[in-house]
Amino acid sequence: MKRFDIIDGMRGYFLVFMLINHLVFVGGYWLVEVNHRQFAFVEDAQGFVFLSGLLVGMVYARKMVKNGYSDGRNKIWSRALELYRYAMGVIIAILLARLVLPDGYALWWNWLGDTSLADPTRLLAVATFVFQPTFMDILPQYIIYMIVSPILIWLCLNGKWMHIMLGSVILWMAGQLGLHRILTEPLNTLAMGPDEQGVRVSFNLLGWQIVFFSALVAGALTADRRIDWHKIFSPDRNFVPLAALAVCLFFLPLRILTAHGLMPDFMIGKFAAMEVRADFGPVYLMNFAAAAVGLAWLLIAGPRHRSPTVQKLAAAVTWVFSLRFLQLLGRHSLHVYVWHVAIVYAVYYIDGRTPEFSQATKTLVAIVSIALLALPALWRERDRYLPVAAWMAPPGR
Repeated sequence: MKRFDIIDGMRGYFLVFMLINHLVFVGGYWLVEVNHRQFAFVEDAQGFVFLSGLLVGMVYARKMVKNGYSDGRNKIWSRALELYRYAMGVIIAILLARLVLPDGYALWWNWLGDTSLADPTRLLAVATFVFQPTFMDILPQYIIYMIVSPILIWLCLNGKWMHIMLGSVILWMAGQLGLHRILTEPLNTLAMGPDEQGVRVSFNLLGWQIVFFSALVAGALTADRRIDWHKIFSPDRNFVPLAALAVCLFFLPLRILTAHGLMPDFMIGKFAAMEVRADFGPVYLMNFAAAAVGLAWLLIAGPRHRSPTVQKLAAAVTWVFSLRFLQLLGRHSLHVYVWHVAIVYAVYYIDGRTPEFSQATKTLVAIVSIALLALPALWRERDRYLPVAAWMAPPGR
């Protein structure tokens, strides 16, 4: 198995559950409850952003080592520009659909507000990521992180990775304290539209950057062979997985209580302040770090552990992330993410225009939607799956 196959499988896994969670039906549907987020403050978006940062560090650090800083920087920025075009393209497509589809304006209002192609101020806010329509908010932060990634990768390659992590922690703390509002509040007033919406984002860039940049550092150091993960996650060091498990078990009952609205009022006030998802608060940070470390240990050290139970558990997890469908999605994860937005908007529109679906129909729609996720990935790999017929081959071949 290639080095990135498991990572691609994990990204595909997160994309599938991201789609399941983003599908919205009148009356809800049961499939959305089948998710790891019901048992931990760990969600698909966190895993997707982390793995994206890890691959950016691994892939482009190697390019910089081989061809120099300028080559790596140009490739990263070119990639960011490509993703920006895709992000803007899907928004324009949805706004055009809103113009021509019956009830499109009303049905998508909660997700788009008064955004239209006739409002240049709002379009400017969308183009600059100040106003982010619902479910279109991961790509903007990813693009912004990509823009500053080249210099950070270069610093990692020059031994400054601890400085990067210190800066990342400081920015994260600034996000928890709301210091970003010094800039966002005036900007919110400036960008305010007739729908009384100005700045509209789901992710605090200062809080969530710690997910991406910690992974970027790990990826860059891995590419530069400064980290031996088999030594860090050794089957002989049981304290690491036990500590990760202990933290996850600590948060398990708390997550169950909050997921079902069972936490007492005298506790929820204090707890909620530490559990702000948009800021990637301390609860999310600690739970995600523990889950990430535990999963990494299981994948790396688990197959070599003396316990047959641990070996079987590691084999089961590896099998899931080795599914060809998931790896196909993961190889083209960002293009698939853009496509998933179109699917989610289409399903939401159809659901709003028809009588309420039964649970069986909603499940079928979700399964079909998951299958449709593969379309952009299949298109990008069409030469592999649809080889040129012999009669179409150039003469002499």
